[in-house]
Amino acid sequence: MATKPMDGLLGSKDKYKVSSEAKRYTLKDHGFLENKNGSFAYERTLSRLVTDKAAPKLKITISKDLSELKIVTVSNNGLKKIDIYKDENQEQARIMVEGIFNTFLEENVLERA
Repeated sequence: MATKPMDGLLGSKDKYKVSSEAKRYTLKDHGFLENKNGSFAYERTLSRLVTDKAAPKLKITISKDLSELKIVTVSNNGLKKIDIYKDENQEQARIMVEGIFNTFLEENVLERA
């Protein structure tokens, strides 16, 4: 997944970049996993039910040097990009994404671009 200095979700007007205050341990504290190549990956199913197999997933990848990121929502199997702002049935997913981004903004993981 190619990273960029700033990114946002498909259908959203908001753009984000990695906070200048973000550190490796900050990412790990917030659920990011470090990959073999040194980048950090965050993946969360956008449903309150753990067993919901139809819910989309939020994926965030941050580069090894913490300068670039990629943000995307995908289908439950991870193969197709989804615009959760276009579909009226994705209200729950939008609420969860907004909550996740608000937490990341407050905790200096991300900042608005």
